[in-house]
Amino acid sequence: MAEEQSPEPGADEELVRKVEEQLRDLNVSDVLLQTLYTISSLGWHKLSSPDRDLKEAKLAIEALKALLPVLADTMPAEVKRDLEQMVANMQLAYASAAGEAAKPEAPEGDGDS
Repeated sequence: MAEEQSPEPGADEELVRKVEEQLRDLNVSDVLLQTLYTISSLGWHKLSSPDRDLKEAKLAIEALKALLPVLADTMPAEVKRDLEQMVANMQLAYASAAGEAAKPEAPEGDGDS
């Protein structure tokens, strides 16, 4: 087996330097806010009919509810309001989907017994 070599001498050190530089410029609040948007997108996807997974959707809603208060003081008021409204909308969609899932399937036929 041949030993793997770096493409050029010092490439690893350069990569580490660039990563460290990016980390210095990154804010935890920015990463968490982006995480909220990612979780909300995934949660909505899990609520959609073809890919419905209510357990995953509920987890997304609960994660959003937990993170929003942590970030409340780090975001503009309108962003906070929009995210809170989005969570409320997801909760309503979840309740509707859970209600549909709980309904028994209607028997075939004309419904007269």
